[in-house]
Amino acid sequence: MSAAPEHHPAYVGDDRALLDVAEGIAADWAALGVRGSFLARNLDSGEQLGFDVGEMTPLASVVKVPLALVVLDLIAAGGLDPALPVTVDPARKSVGPTGLAAFRHPATVAVGDLLLLMLSVSDNTAADALLDLVPVADVDARLTAWGCTGIRMRHRMNHMYECAAGAAGNDFSLALELAVRDERAGRHTLQTLDPAHANAGSAAALVALLGRVWCDGISLPGATAELRRLMGLQVFTQRLAGELRADTLRWSGKTGTFLHLRHEIGVVEAESGDRVALAALTWAERCAGLAPDVDLAIGAAGREAFEALRR
Repeated sequence: MSAAPEHHPAYVGDDRALLDVAEGIAADWAALGVRGSFLARNLDSGEQLGFDVGEMTPLASVVKVPLALVVLDLIAAGGLDPALPVTVDPARKSVGPTGLAAFRHPATVAVGDLLLLMLSVSDNTAADALLDLVPVADVDARLTAWGCTGIRMRHRMNHMYECAAGAAGNDFSLALELAVRDERAGRHTLQTLDPAHANAGSAAALVALLGRVWCDGISLPGATAELRRLMGLQVFTQRLAGELRADTLRWSGKTGTFLHLRHEIGVVEAESGDRVALAALTWAERCAGLAPDVDLAIGAAGREAFEALRR
């Protein structure tokens, strides 16, 4: 079997110094056996740096951010009551380790609190309960109407696990091996890892969305303000947030993890007024359920980009 062709990232940067930072991040990731895309943009100056920013990637739980915006838009427009109670039956719950996905008994939760669970602890069952109210096709159509053409929602969260089980039974380690093997071969046994069929997006499209949310350039101000608040409540800090936690900084983000995928998007805001939106979308070339070195490398990339883009 011939070796896969060497990958040469396509870099973006507004000057030589920013390009150097982008190239350094890509080299650090490659040394760990990590591929993907990265983009950081100062929301006020427009300066940016990154690589492979237009590459479509399966988003895993990062897709919960655009899903939340669509639901919040309906709420802000008066089309959905955030206090509406939704009863979740554990017999129909989605796979996941947190929130309602881990519950063993029926629970009734308001729509507004489903949004909180979905974004703070990445609750898959909460996300799919919202999709019972606002179908996948409606979410995707709304994103298209907003001009978010680089972000697609095509399936419920639990469909990722259904596809993995269909290919590997209950052997999640085998599903991980298939995912890594298929990336190397340029094919996809698991449909939800194929950008043409998955919930997918590019770093460029996600950073653009974050910019519009932070500048109230999409939906309604009530919806964007609430999305900013909820993203600020995320409890996971092992990736971009790991190097962007300080008394003078505020991080608002959303991780995404599935098999070999490790992502995060978000915005860091400094007391100085600097606001930088970031998107790190990665996949690993090794079979590892836990990869703290990859998480640390994503965090280092966020810190380096933020420091380079500060005014």
